[in-house]
Amino acid sequence: MTDSFTKPAKIKPKHDAFNHQNYRPFAFAPRLPDRTWADKTITQAPIWASVDLRDGNQALIDPMTIEQKMQFFKLLVDMGFKEIEIGFPSAAQVEFDFARKLIEENHIPDDVTIQVLVQAREHLIKRTVEALDGVHRAIVHVYNSTSVVQRTKVYGKSKDEIKAIAVNGAKMVQDYAKQYPDTEWVFQYSPESFSQTETDFAIEVCDAVNDVWQPASGQGVIINLPATVEASMPNIFADQVEYFCRHVKDREHIIISLHTHNDRGCAIAAAELGVLAGADRIEGTLLGNGERTGNMDIMVMAMNLYSQGVDPELDFSDMNRMVQVVSECNNLPLHPRHPYVGELVFTAFSGSHQAAIKKSLDYNEQHADETQNIWDVAYLPINPTDIGRSYQDVVRINSQSGKGGVAYILQRDYGFNLPRWMQIDFSRVVQNEAENKARELQNDEILQTFMDTYLKQDRFELADYSVSNKSGEVQFTGEVKMDEDVIQIAGTGNGPLSSFIDGMAQHTGKSLSITNYSEHAIAPEQAERLDYGQMIDADLQDKTGANAVAYIQLNVDGTIYSGIGTASSTVSAMLGGALSALAQSI
Repeated sequence: MTDSFTKPAKIKPKHDAFNHQNYRPFAFAPRLPDRTWADKTITQAPIWASVDLRDGNQALIDPMTIEQKMQFFKLLVDMGFKEIEIGFPSAAQVEFDFARKLIEENHIPDDVTIQVLVQAREHLIKRTVEALDGVHRAIVHVYNSTSVVQRTKVYGKSKDEIKAIAVNGAKMVQDYAKQYPDTEWVFQYSPESFSQTETDFAIEVCDAVNDVWQPASGQGVIINLPATVEASMPNIFADQVEYFCRHVKDREHIIISLHTHNDRGCAIAAAELGVLAGADRIEGTLLGNGERTGNMDIMVMAMNLYSQGVDPELDFSDMNRMVQVVSECNNLPLHPRHPYVGELVFTAFSGSHQAAIKKSLDYNEQHADETQNIWDVAYLPINPTDIGRSYQDVVRINSQSGKGGVAYILQRDYGFNLPRWMQIDFSRVVQNEAENKARELQNDEILQTFMDTYLKQDRFELADYSVSNKSGEVQFTGEVKMDEDVIQIAGTGNGPLSSFIDGMAQHTGKSLSITNYSEHAIAPEQAERLDYGQMIDADLQDKTGANAVAYIQLNVDGTIYSGIGTASSTVSAMLGGALSALAQSI
């Protein structure tokens, strides 16, 4: 610490109960100085297993009905999940009935395996296997608690007694499965609270289970390592996983699965690092519903892979349907900042962010051959259209917004491509409007403000005019309505606009000069979205539907004013823009 830096004084808690000394550092990290996961990258998707219908369902205030579970199951199948945990058949009749409905009504595709959970107790295992009668392939997931706190404070059992529960459970699953030889059985074991279990003891228990199941002889086996309560940093969990993978017997014959929870907010990071550490399979839920702070969000982890160019092997192209089904079945709202799917995640209110997005999109459009369709846009990790969202969601305007966002909306929705100096001028108007309303401005409100500021001034109106070129000098003659009067304007210059400005300067006695000028055409399809009847005299519109827009910046007696004109011709548009700017000055 340098002399120039003084550490702030400690804050005294408002009550004595808030005391960090009541806690101790995580104590179950294995020693792994030669870890290898830190030098790896994920290059392919893991095996995904949805536990929405069991782990997610048990955490709901109102558990799903059979009809809701069926709707959710069909969503998971449509998205491409091949392993789906459907429930806990021995825990409730509705869970048993749902398993029977799936099997008896042939709702399970041939390439999908259902999974069920059961504690290592005989009557529960018997009931569970009965629920699966007739299924073509199933995973029976048996578990028991192995952590120190569970052994000592919940069950009061020794390590040997805990291991015996696991071994007996494995034997019972094996024995009852033999009664249904037409089903292809896969056995899964979880040392519950693996992350809070001594890693060597977790390996000892899992080896004992595998001694029963004999995966090397061809029996399908999944060993699932749960962070039932997330209690450490994700790098420590990765060390636990790599250590386990190095030391467990028959590693080449078993699938290592992870099941992380989000108590520390790191469930996704722990799962990703766990895959680097050697895991093959990930259990989680869509949108992260689960006990306490939730399960690992499969959608986010899969989309993280997608954003890095890795095929997630799940289909999230219709993200809106997924959100609707999951939210309705779980009866839980979606946070507007939820990664990838929240209402505001592709939204930029910040002015600098909006400008960067607009410039990136413009660059990509102008350099399509160079970019080769590779997505690289400031502040947008993925293209919103990939998941069924649109650019309508990207830029929204409030008092914190800047010129780029306003310009983006006017260009995208209404065809006005504002030059930078006009963006600066109008952004001040929009900011004042948003501050006055103390809320976000809708797109139609932005357009209305734009029109009211520049296009609906009624002080001046160009009635009739002619432009001629004599001896290289452009002459303007015409009539301008000023309030209730009609005045005659005549001026000379090097073009229609400069000659018009000369005539207006002579009439008003003001010092007028053009400081900036820009113009473009609005495509017919964009013009149709606007009420041009309010903006352009119907008699001036040509039959093609094409419309010109001109942006004019005038120096009026030393002060800068901006204006916009729209018409069927460029000349009429630029003259209208000059009148619009002049109207701002009076």
